Amino acid sequence: MKRIYNNKYLLLFLAIAAVFAVTGCKKDFLDTQRQGEYTADNYPYPGGSGPYDQFIFGAYNDLRSYSVHVDGFVVATSIRSDDADKGSTPTDGGADVIGMDNFPALSTGGRANALWTGYYGLINKCNSAIANIDTLSTIVASEGIKQQSRAEVKFLRGYAYFMLVRLFGNVPIIDTVYSDPAAQQVVPQSKPSEVYAFIEEDLNFAAQYLPMSWNQNQFAGRLTKGAANGMLSKVYLTQKKWAQAAAAAQLVMNSGQYDLSVNYGIIFTEQGENSKESVFEVQATASASITQANGIQYNNLQGVRGSGEWNLGWGWNTPSTYLEAAYEAGDPRKERTILYASTASTPRYSYYGELMPRYPDQVPNPRYNHKVLGSPVLRNSISRGTWWLNVRILRYADVVLMYAEAANELGNVADARNALNSVRARARRGAAAGTLPDITTDSQTELRDAIRHERRIELAMEHDRFFDLVRWGIAAQTLHSAGKPNFTAGRDELLPIPQQQIDLSKKVLIQNPGYPQS
Repeated sequence: MKRIYNNKYLLLFLAIAAVFAVTGCKKDFLDTQRQGEYTADNYPYPGGSGPYDQFIFGAYNDLRSYSVHVDGFVVATSIRSDDADKGSTPTDGGADVIGMDNFPALSTGGRANALWTGYYGLINKCNSAIANIDTLSTIVASEGIKQQSRAEVKFLRGYAYFMLVRLFGNVPIIDTVYSDPAAQQVVPQSKPSEVYAFIEEDLNFAAQYLPMSWNQNQFAGRLTKGAANGMLSKVYLTQKKWAQAAAAAQLVMNSGQYDLSVNYGIIFTEQGENSKESVFEVQATASASITQANGIQYNNLQGVRGSGEWNLGWGWNTPSTYLEAAYEAGDPRKERTILYASTASTPRYSYYGELMPRYPDQVPNPRYNHKVLGSPVLRNSISRGTWWLNVRILRYADVVLMYAEAANELGNVADARNALNSVRARARRGAAAGTLPDITTDSQTELRDAIRHERRIELAMEHDRFFDLVRWGIAAQTLHSAGKPNFTAGRDELLPIPQQQIDLSKKVLIQNPGYPQS
């Protein structure tokens, strides 16, 4: 159905377009600062920052890495789930991607190895930054500045390990700088419980010493207490530490820094970046002269695979029919999440009112990820690849739903229901009367199912679904029902330890159960 813009939104859109026309299509209306980059205005460091930024920003830069938040990340966190298909053409991506999508993943595959090296590369940069903060005598700084600087990189290190332990299970804990890379390769794996303890230590340190907020005109997207506590909530939730998960989520909810005021549709636009909804985003930017170097390919990977003005990307990570069928009647989030191609009999339109190309003669897939589309103003003036759009890693609605889940498991049904309904209230804003009614059940079991459903819909295509299925213990039955019969419980919850890393370790690293043992 074609989106009808009211006058207020139309004026806003035209005003933004005018700004881009005058300013050479930079994201000036957001005034965001690219992570990892100094400018004449902030070098060597502005007030409120510190002298260790030269090391900290090296770690931030890795968040945009192809091996951290692009190819393998999208495949492992979304395409493996029931919410998404690989998309594109049947053979695109080869056996490596097809194995991840339909199971089992290949131990010799490039994507598992890229994820391993990508996250350990980020960890190494964090360890190097901490070493410089601890030992450099040429920089004079207060202990407060040192602790805040350590806190930023400890958050990033904790986050990297959280990804690794969920992806691979038993992984080595590297918390120091090795002068000989070969020595790092033979560090033995730690048990998940030990890895989680390390993650909690890093994130608790970050939560203690990070600021509540930064000057957004200078430091948009830098890490905060809210980001640390929000990530801690997810770490605790994954381990079923319900009381700790609820407490960490409440710290975010009571901080006064976030709320559900941002319209769901706007969240995924350039205008919605670093908003009240944003707890942790990967920062990206681009211009007509620098179209990729300061951005991230995450959105390009999932862009519409067409021709001409619709040659936007690879067409990967397309919403599945199972996700499509999961929406309640009239839920506005469906149209904002699923970008439908037109057919010969039915024209379809994007969030921005653009007529979509036809399936199957103009594009190979009937559905695409609507959340990565990006502004047509920028697509027409910078590039088709949408490298400038930030990646939402942790949203406020996610934190509220984590609180709801933990509270329900603790038996606080009323508190859980209120939190759940606050997310639904935002989702139905502006919709027809009767859409997404409040959940009224007093049953813990029924509320558990309602919260799980809401997480699926609210966070659809946002890299949580597969991990949620695993931690809920329902991955096998859900994925079998979604046409993925090869998923084998006890094996496919984790990726294989990359064979290349096993070989480099001289067999110190042990392969995960169910995969070929070398």
